[in-house]
Amino acid sequence: MVLELAKPVALLLCLLSLYGLFHTAFLAPGSGDTLLIPGPELHDRIVVSLLLFSLSAGISVISGLLFREAATPSHQSLSATLPMRLFYWATGIMLLLFVISWYLETYCIFYRSNQW
Repeated sequence: MVLELAKPVALLLCLLSLYGLFHTAFLAPGSGDTLLIPGPELHDRIVVSLLLFSLSAGISVISGLLFREAATPSHQSLSATLPMRLFYWATGIMLLLFVISWYLETYCIFYRSNQW
């Protein structure tokens, strides 16, 4: 009974930790909200994102353990549980998007030149 109540709470915590990771990696305060306050440096964003990544991984593993215990008696592997699959997919996509955004920010110019 308690395990069935803990599963949605654990999944919600997993989703919230992944959202926090996404927000830190891409929507850092000052990056686009205001024009006068510069955003944090790339190095600082990476360090904070790695800390949140480890926190999110821990929450996902604990959630996966809860989901595995509530499964049928055939005990599926930990990586086959919903929170772990969600963690793998979300972090993989976020890593890909982060690398693409870093590349575009460094090597592409996205502004109009009015020097005609």
